[in-house]
Amino acid sequence: MTAIGFIGLGVMGYPMAGHLQQAGHDVTVYNRTAAKADAWVAEHGGRSAPTPSEAVAGAEVAMTIVGNDDDVRAVTLGHDGVLAGLGPGAVIVDHTTASATLARELQAISAEQQVGFVDAPVSGGQSGAENGALTVMCGGTQEDFDRVAEVAGAYAVAVTLLGGPGSGQLTKMVNQLCIAGLVQGLSEGLHLGMKAGLDIDQVVDVISKGAAGSWQMVNRGSTMARGEFDFGFAVDWMRKDLGIALDEGNRLGARLPVGALVDQFYAQVQARGGNRWDTSSLIDLLTNP
Repeated sequence: MTAIGFIGLGVMGYPMAGHLQQAGHDVTVYNRTAAKADAWVAEHGGRSAPTPSEAVAGAEVAMTIVGNDDDVRAVTLGHDGVLAGLGPGAVIVDHTTASATLARELQAISAEQQVGFVDAPVSGGQSGAENGALTVMCGGTQEDFDRVAEVAGAYAVAVTLLGGPGSGQLTKMVNQLCIAGLVQGLSEGLHLGMKAGLDIDQVVDVISKGAAGSWQMVNRGSTMARGEFDFGFAVDWMRKDLGIALDEGNRLGARLPVGALVDQFYAQVQARGGNRWDTSSLIDLLTNP
């Protein structure tokens, strides 16, 4: 059993913290909206705390999953932040999709307090969090990673160290760019098939067994064709992630033309009110021009 402070109970964090409690860990949660933390305790047990620092007091591991760089700083630094409540020897695991620059910054600040830090963004969406089937991409030292990998396994099918601080966030950027291009290609292929009068369910079943097959095709192809876009990972969040990746690309001198183009397509989805539609909604730009 590990004493864990868990910060952030959104659509991802809520079930992730639940898996930790079910695995037998001693979990204390904090959420900006206290009612959400109270609901989690009523459902899973454990405890809630009124501030991040109190949630992680005495914890061996502090886990955070919030919105963006500013949110991570808000719950980590300051009088009521995570670092104010952790003792030497503890480790912070940040599951937020944020910038690699922030990861390196917080790793250095944490090290000054003899606290470890692992940047560990996840992939798998809401269903992956609920089913304990996330992929966790980690950056940090081997020592810090080894101390938290088994704990994170409570909600993951893979927990992998990719390199030093920031490497997890960089890998998540690669992941999101690949998804963006894939969803656009899938949208265009399905659109052509629909225009041609093909049975899209049959088409998806056939081509998913070949080189074009992907998780997106198998799990979203048919729902995309039906115009159903209520599956968890919102366009607003995808644009945030792509913005991080494009900024990093500019910093590194990496050309990302398709990523930039698809980001603008998602901006068009937002403009038609699809902010909370899931990322497969790119097809709506083609089927409802």
